[in-house]
Amino acid sequence: MEYLVVAGGGGGGSAGGASQGRGGGAGAGGLLASFAGITVGSSITVTVGAGGANGAPGASGSNSVFGSITASGGGGGGATNAQRNGVSGGSGGGAGTNSGSGAAGSGISGQGNAGAIGTENNPEYGGGGGGGAGTVGIQGLATNGGNGGAGIASSISGTVTAYAGGGGGGVYTTASLAGLGGAGGGGKGGGGTANTAGTAGTANTGGGGGGGADNAIGGTGGSGIVILRYPDTFIAATSTTGSPTITVAGGFRVYKFTASGSITF
Repeated sequence: MEYLVVAGGGGGGSAGGASQGRGGGAGAGGLLASFAGITVGSSITVTVGAGGANGAPGASGSNSVFGSITASGGGGGGATNAQRNGVSGGSGGGAGTNSGSGAAGSGISGQGNAGAIGTENNPEYGGGGGGGAGTVGIQGLATNGGNGGAGIASSISGTVTAYAGGGGGGVYTTASLAGLGGAGGGGKGGGGTANTAGTAGTANTGGGGGGGADNAIGGTGGSGIVILRYPDTFIAATSTTGSPTITVAGGFRVYKFTASGSITF
């Protein structure tokens, strides 16, 4: 059986107070894609991880699980002051900025990549981008937030879709310079004026939330997903819970879980 397991993305860092700090973009949920043998008669647990809440720093996303296979939730984005560091996870959160940049969160090898640091040039600050499953986050500069790292595209569902993009970092200057979310559901950072929130990661992609601009919250992380497929010459599952979407096309049976459940063969 071929599988794609994507954890929930982290929550973007929230920027608060009169300090004009900027939140870092959150890391994408960890992504694992490979093959596994299945024993007929077995019941396998499927857990779809939730995205992390925004905060100071943002909260990490929750793990997604298929049997013994676990993808780790993405790390939250850094915020301001003592909460500037990005959080490590499946992919790492970008650093927030205020009185300098925090440290970027690291990713887990084989699941994702590190976030990036930010830059301060008072009174302008750019938060770092969160890491994605495909590439690292991009450093925030004094006049723009860092872009989130790119995710990875998969055709396991029958349609080519990108998953696990990092969130963009927040910035105070023009909206066009806010950090962009990485391909694969990453949320855009806040920017343009004070009090501009980061955008949430896209549901069921594992995308990280964008970091907030001055005095604004970050975006929440996108929930994860678990997709399974195998040749349709093999038997269908005898039962499922969690209401997966089931399709048979192109020579494959495909089970797409957007909520937790189980599958029995």
